[in-house]
Amino acid sequence: MGSESELESREGLALLGEIAAETAHELRNLLQVIGSSAFVARQELGKGNALAALPHVVKIERSARLGHSIVDDLMALARGETLRREPALLTEIVEDARGDLGEAARFIDAIEPVDLRPRVNSTLLARLLHALYENAVQASAPRAPTIATRARVEAGRILVDVSDDGPGVPPEMVSRVFEPLASVRPGGTGLGLALARRIAQAHGGSIALVASAGGACFRVELTG
Repeated sequence: MGSESELESREGLALLGEIAAETAHELRNLLQVIGSSAFVARQELGKGNALAALPHVVKIERSARLGHSIVDDLMALARGETLRREPALLTEIVEDARGDLGEAARFIDAIEPVDLRPRVNSTLLARLLHALYENAVQASAPRAPTIATRARVEAGRILVDVSDDGPGVPPEMVSRVFEPLASVRPGGTGLGLALARRIAQAHGGSIALVASAGGACFRVELTG
């Protein structure tokens, strides 16, 4: 059996691997958005249509800012720093978390109250939710799933349930679903849910797979 220091070293390396993989994944997606937006903007400018190019330039600027935030916040998580947290509108975080998945699923929201503002790191919470949404989409492919996000306040804690009508988690994977490299999908890394757990814990909260009538349901618990 390894020493405590060896265990901590392995856990640290595992965390760095999770964060490096997630950072690469997120930046690749953002670079695709920037590339496609730049292509369309260049075409519109070539036609002398600056007004039509403007929304694509705005999208490029937003993606670049988001990329900086993702790198900064994920690296802070890797270093074990106290998260930068502030009240943020949950409905906006949920919308940001969907990213480019808007056409790949049908989304249903039930957030009470509608102006719920948990004190969180909004960039990292959006990454957590994005991992849940993306997993639901990929597990259900090629069918577009219905994904429901329900949030409520109970005893000073904020509970956010993300459920889908996909195939669910196989029984043999239930106990390992948050482990790095444990994946239901062939070729999957399993890093998204592992990092989601890290993010929830860094907020003083938790994430769990909970029983549901069909599909999968993940519950994120946060401090108010």
